[in-house]
Amino acid sequence: MFLRQRRFLPNLSLLLAFDAVMRTGSVTGAAQDLGLTQSTVSRLLQSLEAQLGQELFIRHKKRLTPTEAAERYFRDISAALDLIQRGSMSLIANPDGGSLDLAVLPTFATRWLAPRLPDFLSAHPGVSINLTTRFRRFSFDEEPFDAMIFYGRDNWPGAEHLKLFDERLTACAAPDLLARRPVAAPADLAGMVLLQLPTRPDAWQAWFRGQGAEPPAPLDGMMMDQFSMMIQAAISGLGIALLPDYLARVEIAEGRLAPVLRQGVPGSGAYWLAWPARKAGLKPLAAFRDWIAARMARDGMG
Repeated sequence: MFLRQRRFLPNLSLLLAFDAVMRTGSVTGAAQDLGLTQSTVSRLLQSLEAQLGQELFIRHKKRLTPTEAAERYFRDISAALDLIQRGSMSLIANPDGGSLDLAVLPTFATRWLAPRLPDFLSAHPGVSINLTTRFRRFSFDEEPFDAMIFYGRDNWPGAEHLKLFDERLTACAAPDLLARRPVAAPADLAGMVLLQLPTRPDAWQAWFRGQGAEPPAPLDGMMMDQFSMMIQAAISGLGIALLPDYLARVEIAEGRLAPVLRQGVPGSGAYWLAWPARKAGLKPLAAFRDWIAARMARDGMG
């Protein structure tokens, strides 16, 4: 059994005082934040330094300047306090079940996952899901997430993976734009603005080859950082959007966009659910993993 050493586990009041000083930038601000006197906060900081055997602040004329060691320590302590707070909130809100902290791509979260989550929650009434959007990679050792839904390949460091579906691409444009500039062949896109995402640098090349044509060089494009922005830009007539087919279907069905040439062209990546190996047995994660795999199959996406 692993025994925690008290020397390396300072009292919570010491850590809260340190955290407050680092966040507010002063003992005065920390005292106001914690409802304590300035002298009490100062004593707590001194006790923490004594326990750690490290100077965390340089003191000069009643001003505190954090040392480099304090900055590093703050990053770790802040993350730990956030984790304790989230765990306590989850226990209070859902004492009989469990929670899943899930990082997810923004547009996938709003357009696909959120409308289907009631199905999961009704089947698992004891489980709560906390969603946070992320589209850049992170380390499961540094972020308090139980799992992540991402696009790419099954190469998330230190993680186990479940493929959700291969991405297929559909080009779309506003109906008014296509009425003015009809597209009957890939060559008709010459001179038109092709909307792009930096996370999909080869997407248009894959689409053109899927149409049996070579992509133009260079591509005339406009960069967007999310599909939701790209969709709105296309609806406004700014250019041609290249969307994952599951997103394109919704916009086409509701008449906001119209498809360009062949739909559902194979892309170069897939959507994955990834989780750290140490959390593989977490019951809420296992329930979500089984549910999303079954839901993908039911929707014809798996």
